[in-house]
Amino acid sequence: MVSLNLALLSAFIPTFFMVSITPGMCMTLALSLGITIGVRRALWMMAGELVGVALVATAAAVGVATFMLKYPTAFAVFKYAGGAYLAWLGLQMWQSRGKMAMPEENSEPVESSRLQLALQGFVTAIANPKGWAFFIALLPPFIDSKLPLAPQLTALILIILGLEFLCLQLYAHGGKTLRKALKQGGGVRTVNRVAGSLMILVGAWLAFG
Repeated sequence: MVSLNLALLSAFIPTFFMVSITPGMCMTLALSLGITIGVRRALWMMAGELVGVALVATAAAVGVATFMLKYPTAFAVFKYAGGAYLAWLGLQMWQSRGKMAMPEENSEPVESSRLQLALQGFVTAIANPKGWAFFIALLPPFIDSKLPLAPQLTALILIILGLEFLCLQLYAHGGKTLRKALKQGGGVRTVNRVAGSLMILVGAWLAFG
Protein backbone atom coordinates (compact mmCIF):
# COMPACT_ATOMS: atom_id res chain seq x y z
CA MET A 1 0.00 0.00 0.00
CA VAL A 2 1.36 3.40 -1.05
CA SER A 3 1.61 5.76 1.96
CA LEU A 4 3.37 8.69 0.27
CA ASN A 5 2.43 10.97 -2.61
CA LEU A 6 5.75 11.17 -4.45
CA ALA A 7 4.55 13.91 -6.77
CA LEU A 8 3.76 16.20 -3.82
CA LEU A 9 7.07 15.36 -2.12
CA SER A 10 9.07 16.09 -5.26
CA ALA A 11 7.34 19.47 -5.59
CA PHE A 12 8.00 20.23 -1.92
CA ILE A 13 11.79 19.92 -2.26
CA PRO A 14 12.43 22.94 -4.54
CA THR A 15 9.70 24.91 -2.78
CA PHE A 16 11.22 24.56 0.66
CA PHE A 17 14.78 24.99 -0.62
CA MET A 18 13.92 28.40 -2.06
CA VAL A 19 12.29 29.38 1.23
CA SER A 20 15.14 28.05 3.37
CA ILE A 21 17.98 29.60 1.36
CA THR A 22 16.39 33.05 1.67
CA PRO A 23 18.22 35.11 4.33
CA GLY A 24 16.45 34.92 7.67
CA MET A 25 17.22 34.82 11.38
CA CYS A 26 18.70 31.32 11.46
CA MET A 27 20.76 31.82 8.31
CA THR A 28 22.07 35.15 9.58
CA LEU A 29 23.00 33.45 12.85
CA ALA A 30 24.88 30.72 10.95
CA LEU A 31 26.72 33.41 8.96
CA SER A 32 27.66 35.26 12.14
CA LEU A 33 28.96 32.14 13.88
CA GLY A 34 30.80 31.04 10.76
CA ILE A 35 32.67 34.34 10.97
CA THR A 36 33.61 34.11 14.64
CA ILE A 37 33.77 30.50 15.84
CA GLY A 38 33.98 28.59 12.57
CA VAL A 39 31.82 26.00 10.88
CA ARG A 40 32.73 23.06 13.12
CA ARG A 41 31.64 24.66 16.41
CA ALA A 42 28.64 26.25 14.70
CA LEU A 43 27.36 22.71 14.12
CA TRP A 44 26.11 22.71 17.72
CA MET A 45 23.97 25.77 17.03
CA MET A 46 22.69 24.06 13.89
CA ALA A 47 21.76 20.95 15.88
CA GLY A 48 19.66 23.03 18.28
CA GLU A 49 18.10 24.95 15.42
CA LEU A 50 17.12 21.75 13.60
CA VAL A 51 15.48 20.35 16.74
CA GLY A 52 13.50 23.59 17.03
CA VAL A 53 12.49 23.49 13.36
CA ALA A 54 11.36 19.86 13.65
CA LEU A 55 9.28 20.73 16.72
CA VAL A 56 7.66 23.73 15.04
CA ALA A 57 6.92 21.81 11.84
CA THR A 58 5.39 18.90 13.74
CA ALA A 59 3.28 21.16 15.94
CA ALA A 60 2.10 23.12 12.91
CA ALA A 61 1.10 19.96 11.09
CA VAL A 62 -0.98 18.63 14.00
CA GLY A 63 -2.64 21.98 14.63
CA VAL A 64 -0.97 23.09 17.86
CA ALA A 65 0.42 26.18 16.16
CA THR A 66 -3.08 27.41 15.34
CA PHE A 67 -3.76 27.78 19.06
CA MET A 68 -0.36 29.41 19.65
CA LEU A 69 -0.94 32.02 16.97
CA LYS A 70 -4.37 32.87 18.38
CA TYR A 71 -2.71 33.77 21.66
CA PRO A 72 0.46 35.67 20.70
CA THR A 73 1.05 36.53 24.37
CA ALA A 74 2.31 32.96 24.74
CA PHE A 75 5.23 33.97 22.53
CA ALA A 76 5.92 37.41 24.00
CA VAL A 77 8.16 36.69 26.99
CA PHE A 78 10.10 33.94 25.24
CA LYS A 79 10.49 35.99 22.07
CA TYR A 80 11.64 39.22 23.73
CA ALA A 81 13.93 37.41 26.16
CA GLY A 82 15.50 35.44 23.32
CA GLY A 83 15.93 38.58 21.23
CA ALA A 84 17.49 40.48 24.13
CA TYR A 85 19.91 37.63 24.82
CA LEU A 86 21.07 37.46 21.20
CA ALA A 87 21.43 41.25 21.05
CA TRP A 88 23.51 41.16 24.26
CA LEU A 89 25.78 38.51 22.73
CA GLY A 90 26.09 40.67 19.62
CA LEU A 91 27.05 43.72 21.67
CA GLN A 92 29.74 41.73 23.45
CA MET A 93 31.05 40.48 20.11
CA TRP A 94 31.09 44.05 18.76
CA GLN A 95 33.26 45.01 21.72
CA SER A 96 35.50 41.94 21.15
CA ARG A 97 34.36 40.53 24.49
CA GLY A 98 32.50 37.43 25.62
CA LYS A 99 32.46 33.81 24.55
CA MET A 100 31.32 34.34 20.96
CA ALA A 101 33.96 36.87 19.88
CA MET A 102 37.24 35.99 18.21
CA PRO A 103 40.03 36.63 20.73
CA GLU A 104 42.36 39.49 19.91
CA GLU A 105 46.10 39.13 20.16
CA ASN A 106 47.50 38.42 23.63
CA SER A 107 44.05 37.55 25.00
CA GLU A 108 42.76 34.21 26.22
CA PRO A 109 39.88 32.74 24.16
CA VAL A 110 36.64 32.04 26.06
CA GLU A 111 34.44 29.54 24.26
CA SER A 112 30.71 28.98 24.61
CA SER A 113 29.75 25.46 25.61
CA ARG A 114 28.10 23.09 23.19
CA LEU A 115 24.88 23.35 25.19
CA GLN A 116 24.89 27.15 25.00
CA LEU A 117 25.34 27.04 21.24
CA ALA A 118 22.58 24.45 20.85
CA LEU A 119 20.19 26.49 23.01
CA GLN A 120 20.98 29.57 20.96
CA GLY A 121 19.90 27.79 17.78
CA PHE A 122 16.85 26.22 19.45
CA VAL A 123 15.57 29.53 20.84
CA THR A 124 16.04 31.26 17.50
CA ALA A 125 13.98 28.59 15.72
CA ILE A 126 11.25 28.10 18.30
CA ALA A 127 10.58 31.72 19.28
CA ASN A 128 9.86 33.00 15.78
CA PRO A 129 6.08 33.41 15.24
CA LYS A 130 6.64 33.82 11.51
CA GLY A 131 8.13 30.33 11.45
CA TRP A 132 4.97 28.89 12.98
CA ALA A 133 2.78 30.80 10.54
CA PHE A 134 4.95 29.71 7.62
CA PHE A 135 4.67 26.02 8.42
CA ILE A 136 0.91 26.31 8.90
CA ALA A 137 0.66 27.81 5.42
CA LEU A 138 3.25 25.61 3.70
CA LEU A 139 2.69 22.07 4.97
CA PRO A 140 -1.05 21.43 4.35
CA PRO A 141 -0.87 21.77 0.53
CA PHE A 142 1.76 19.03 0.44
CA ILE A 143 -0.15 16.54 2.59
CA ASP A 144 -2.47 14.11 0.78
CA SER A 145 -5.60 13.73 2.89
CA LYS A 146 -6.28 10.34 1.33
CA LEU A 147 -3.07 8.86 2.74
CA PRO A 148 -1.91 8.25 6.35
CA LEU A 149 -0.57 11.39 8.00
CA ALA A 150 2.38 9.94 9.93
CA PRO A 151 4.49 8.70 6.96
CA GLN A 152 3.88 11.91 5.05
CA LEU A 153 4.75 14.12 8.01
CA THR A 154 7.90 12.08 8.67
CA ALA A 155 9.02 12.42 5.06
CA LEU A 156 8.31 16.16 4.97
CA ILE A 157 10.18 16.82 8.22
CA LEU A 158 13.19 14.79 7.02
CA ILE A 159 13.24 16.83 3.81
CA ILE A 160 12.92 20.07 5.80
CA LEU A 161 15.78 19.14 8.12
CA GLY A 162 18.03 18.03 5.27
CA LEU A 163 17.50 21.20 3.25
CA GLU A 164 17.73 23.43 6.32
CA PHE A 165 21.04 21.84 7.31
CA LEU A 166 22.38 22.30 3.78
CA CYS A 167 21.46 25.99 3.79
CA LEU A 168 22.92 26.53 7.28
CA GLN A 169 26.16 24.97 6.04
CA LEU A 170 26.26 27.26 3.02
CA TYR A 171 25.83 30.34 5.21
CA ALA A 172 28.35 29.18 7.82
CA HIS A 173 30.96 28.45 5.16
CA GLY A 174 30.20 31.82 3.64
CA GLY A 175 30.91 33.37 7.05
CA LYS A 176 34.19 31.46 7.26
CA THR A 177 35.23 32.85 3.87
CA LEU A 178 34.14 36.33 4.90
CA ARG A 179 36.25 36.07 8.05
CA LYS A 180 39.40 35.61 5.98
CA ALA A 181 38.60 38.68 3.91
CA LEU A 182 37.77 40.78 6.97
CA LYS A 183 40.95 39.76 8.79
CA GLN A 184 43.00 40.86 5.80
CA GLY A 185 41.17 44.17 5.59
CA GLY A 186 40.84 45.25 9.21
CA GLY A 187 41.93 42.58 11.69
CA VAL A 188 40.12 40.69 14.43
CA ARG A 189 38.24 43.72 15.76
CA THR A 190 36.61 44.26 12.37
CA VAL A 191 35.60 40.58 12.23
CA ASN A 192 34.00 40.84 15.66
CA ARG A 193 32.15 44.04 14.80
CA VAL A 194 30.68 42.65 11.60
CA ALA A 195 29.62 39.40 13.31
CA GLY A 196 28.34 41.30 16.35
CA SER A 197 26.25 43.59 14.16
CA LEU A 198 24.71 40.54 12.48
CA MET A 199 23.96 39.01 15.88
CA ILE A 200 22.30 42.23 17.10
CA LEU A 201 20.25 42.22 13.89
CA VAL A 202 19.08 38.67 14.61
CA GLY A 203 18.11 39.66 18.17
CA ALA A 204 16.12 42.68 17.00
CA TRP A 205 14.55 40.61 14.23
CA LEU A 206 13.48 37.96 16.72
CA ALA A 207 12.05 40.44 19.21
CA PHE A 208 10.34 42.91 16.89
CA GLY A 209 10.02 41.19 13.52
